[in-house]
Amino acid sequence: MTAIKAAACYQPDSVLPVAKLPGLADLDESERETCAALGVEEVRADDSLTAFDLAARAASRALAEAHLAAGDLDALILIDARAPETLMTSAATRLQALLGADRALTFSVGGLGCVSLTPALLAARGLLAADGDLEHVLVAHGSKPPAPLRYRHPVTVSGDGGAAAVISRGGPVRVLDIVQETNGDHWDLFRVDYRDRPTAHWREECRDIPSYSFRLAVETRNRLRALHRRLLDRNHLTPRDISRHLSHNLSVGAFRFTEEALGIEISTSCFDNLRQYGHLGPNDVLLNLRTELDRGGLEDGQYAVLLSASPVAAWSLLLVQIGEGAAATHYL
Repeated sequence: MTAIKAAACYQPDSVLPVAKLPGLADLDESERETCAALGVEEVRADDSLTAFDLAARAASRALAEAHLAAGDLDALILIDARAPETLMTSAATRLQALLGADRALTFSVGGLGCVSLTPALLAARGLLAADGDLEHVLVAHGSKPPAPLRYRHPVTVSGDGGAAAVISRGGPVRVLDIVQETNGDHWDLFRVDYRDRPTAHWREECRDIPSYSFRLAVETRNRLRALHRRLLDRNHLTPRDISRHLSHNLSVGAFRFTEEALGIEISTSCFDNLRQYGHLGPNDVLLNLRTELDRGGLEDGQYAVLLSASPVAAWSLLLVQIGEGAAATHYL
C-alpha cells in the first residue's frame, strides 16, 4: 500500500491584494476585467523567498508532522521550479544537503506545470513498489511565478507557497490510483521568453488565446470526463462513492467548467483557497487536501478525487481514501 503519511504547506506572511498587483495598471481594460473576475482576492508574496526556500520550509514541516528526521528518508523527490535560480546546478541535492537527508536517493521531476505533482507521486510509488527496503519518500515543491506580473492572462493569478508530502507504506491518506494523460501539441501554449532580457521584463504570455479558451477547453472537458470514468470504473466505484472532489486552483470559472463537465461539485475548500492564495501550481491539490482534512470534511473510509490540469497540456486525477485499512493499490 502507498499512503500520504503527512502533508504540509508553507505560506509567506506577506499578503498582496490582487488590486495592487505589480504591473496591473499596465494591462488593457479587457485584461484587468478578466483578472478581477477570476475569484482571486489576494495572494501571498514575499520577494525575499525563492521557490527553493518555499519548498525547503514545507519539507521541514512535513517531516515534523510525520515525526521523522531527515536521516529517516529513503528518497527525496523535488518538483522543479518553473524558473531555476541558477543553471548547471542541482536544487534537489541542495535540498538534500539542507535537510540533512544524507542517505536519501535524490532526484527531481517536472515538465508538466500544474500537473507535475503526478510524476513525483508516480515515482515515489514506483520506488516503494520496487524496493521493499524503502519506507519513506519526501516529495516537495516551491511555487513562485517566473515573471514579476503575477497575472497570467487569461488564466489565473499566481501566489507564493511551498508544499511537501511524505509518501510511505502506511498513513492516514491512502493513495489508491493515479491516471494521467498529456498532449504535446500544446507544449508551448504559455511561455516566458527570458534570454537576454532582465527579469523585470519577463512576462508569461499565451501563444494563442483562442486555442486556449476554446480548443484546449473542449479537449480538457473530454479528457477529464474519460479519465474520471476510467479511474472510477477500474476501482469499482461510482460517482456517488466520491465524497469530495478537490481541484487545482485557477479561477471560479474553471471550477464551474469542471463541475459541469463531470457532473460534480468542487469542494468549498478550493474556492476559499483560490480566494486567499491564488494559484500555486502543483501545490494546489495538496493545499486543498490538507485544508479539507483540517476542516473535518473527510472521514475514515471516504474517497476523494484530486484533479489537476495544465496548459502544457496535461491532465491527472488522483484517487485517495481516508484511513489506514487495507486496500488494493494500482502501481502504475
